[in-house]
Amino acid sequence: MSTLLPVLDNPATDCCTPGTGGIEPARAADVARTFKALGDSTRVRLLSIIAAAPDGDACVCDLTEPVGLSQPTVSHHMRLLVEAGLVTREQRGKWAHFAVAPGARDLLAAATDAVLDRP
Repeated sequence: MSTLLPVLDNPATDCCTPGTGGIEPARAADVARTFKALGDSTRVRLLSIIAAAPDGDACVCDLTEPVGLSQPTVSHHMRLLVEAGLVTREQRGKWAHFAVAPGARDLLAAATDAVLDRP
């Protein structure tokens, strides 16, 4: 047995209203870059390894074995984390060292708040 639905006189005004508010396009691009950087499980692991490092930073040479990737591939992932503002990079001789960026926690909180429209 089927149920008939009522027909609306003016579906455009009675049913749906256009969305208003939401995040601005430029801010959405910034937030997307942050989420995209964390959209890969390897990058999430790399960030967590660095955060757990005893000295607060990690050499790229120390990051390859835990994730099972070559140094160039790890460097690529790290570049994306740096560009997203989640880690900092310091060159020491021939090796790059990475640390969690001072504002990384705030950056992630702000990105989440922007999407969820919290003040």
